[in-house]
Amino acid sequence: MRARQPDEEGLVERGGVKIGYEVFGAGPQAVVLAPYWPIVPSRAWKMQVPYLARHFRVVTIDGRAHGRSDHPTDPAAYRDIEFAEDIVGVMDAVGVDRAVLVGHCSGAWWSTLVASRHPERVDGVFTIAPNSPYLTRTPEHQRHDFLAEHLADEGWARYNRHSWRRDFPGFIDFYFRTLLYDPHSSKLIEDAIGWGNDADFEALAHITLQPRTVANADESAALLRELAAPTFTVHGLDDLCTPYERGERYSELTGGQLMTLSTGGHLPQARHPVPVNRWIREFAEHVSGVPGKTTRRWTRPMDRKRRVLFVSSPIGLGHTRRDLAIAAELRKLRPDVTVDWLAQSPVAEALVRRGERVHPASAYLSSEAAHWEDEADEHDLHAFQSLRRMDEILMANFGVFSDLVDNDPYDLWIGDEAWEVDYYLHENPELKRAPYAWLTDFVGWLPMPDGGPAEAALTADYNAEMIEQIARFPRLRDRSLFVGDAEDIVPDSFGADLPSIRTWTREHFAFTGYITGFPSSEIADRAALREEFGWAPDEPVCIVTVGGTGVGEHLMHRILAAYPRAAELVPGLRMVVVTGPRNEVAPRMWK
Repeated sequence: MRARQPDEEGLVERGGVKIGYEVFGAGPQAVVLAPYWPIVPSRAWKMQVPYLARHFRVVTIDGRAHGRSDHPTDPAAYRDIEFAEDIVGVMDAVGVDRAVLVGHCSGAWWSTLVASRHPERVDGVFTIAPNSPYLTRTPEHQRHDFLAEHLADEGWARYNRHSWRRDFPGFIDFYFRTLLYDPHSSKLIEDAIGWGNDADFEALAHITLQPRTVANADESAALLRELAAPTFTVHGLDDLCTPYERGERYSELTGGQLMTLSTGGHLPQARHPVPVNRWIREFAEHVSGVPGKTTRRWTRPMDRKRRVLFVSSPIGLGHTRRDLAIAAELRKLRPDVTVDWLAQSPVAEALVRRGERVHPASAYLSSEAAHWEDEADEHDLHAFQSLRRMDEILMANFGVFSDLVDNDPYDLWIGDEAWEVDYYLHENPELKRAPYAWLTDFVGWLPMPDGGPAEAALTADYNAEMIEQIARFPRLRDRSLFVGDAEDIVPDSFGADLPSIRTWTREHFAFTGYITGFPSSEIADRAALREEFGWAPDEPVCIVTVGGTGVGEHLMHRILAAYPRAAELVPGLRMVVVTGPRNEVAPRMWK
């Protein structure tokens, strides 16, 4: 499920070739995310679109021969100038007169050509690993004859037209596993391989073989020196596809800013989206002349009221009950405290009914509950794989959180299974600016038996990343609270060569016991409860409830279907079914 659907989509035709595009957001400032080298489609910008679309009008473009765009057969249709003019054609089609262009690798070069040929249309060029031709020598590991017929299908020798024809999936697997080598990149690699296997290798060959608009290093350098648009370049030191020296030279010739990354992966915008998104936004606002607020207010910190930001997970309303209980206790301890909630449906509605203040920024959150319900297959839900496929939603929602706390000071952040907040704060610890408490009722991922060794490796990798983050930044979480008792922790291991989940959790968490929001004494008198509900003292009663996500409805129907048989086995059985707001089983009593 996508974090954000396009507000507009379509095709524009140039020279008989249809080019697919999508538009997100609104506003006077536009950011155009240029087409990638068409080994991947525009969906590869998925970690950028939701964040940027809250600030700009964002346009994405599928490169020729991928996504929704046509696959022309004429080799000349794949010259760099055609990709550049596709950008202009889409801008014309969607009514964008001027824009900041953002391009990666070949897309950075095509964006640069637009800025050179149409300077009146470009406010700035943000490049990631720019692959401007001839600026530097080809890295030695890539020096293979693209047209040689008898190279072995291994290593960089796979970057060969004949090898592609023999085993293109083998090249795709090698290519992305080699270029995306940052630790814990399994989901990114999986996505890239999936997109790459949909690529047209003949089109990629045409792109590789077509002459460039510039003929040599001198012409390439001259074009960059004459570029009028400001530039910002992001490049990893050990990029194995486009060497760092190429980005360094690009920045030097254009007089632009250079952000050097110690990490070497070729897709930093996908593996490290938080800082890249913020750099794009800051650059675009600066070069587009986005007006700042003309009037601002500052309050002396000692004069500020005490404020708490509570991020409550929408996966099951049990979180809401315990979070309300925690907020109530906070107010007893600090009667002057204000609690703001960053929450989405159905939690937001439950909070409003209790008189709580849901922060207006919550309206920008992408629906996690809808994703889980979309993932549910009748009564089956693979939680681990579903979370992995929620990556762009988590990134989008962290963007909402980070923008909020950039502008609003809080005395405490509380995250109840707010996975996006916890993960991306550990990835970007410099963004922490308030005490932070983390709550959860489970720790670690375990593989499903039918997932085999592959899933066991994936869950272990995710667990290892969490363990490494906590070890490196132990005080990022000021409090780690397990909602339950120590005995609730499973006795399994996090994975091969990883610690015991039970031992590690006891070392890193405090245990709260069960948080219900009411004292157990209120429900201790069973006879009084039976009388209140109208149940006879000796009547057998079965109370049924399930989780509130979409998987719960199918479970509930199965339980209801079993009632006649259960009633045969237990004469006089009363079944009481308790449902949540997302289950379409009407609450009723079965007798």
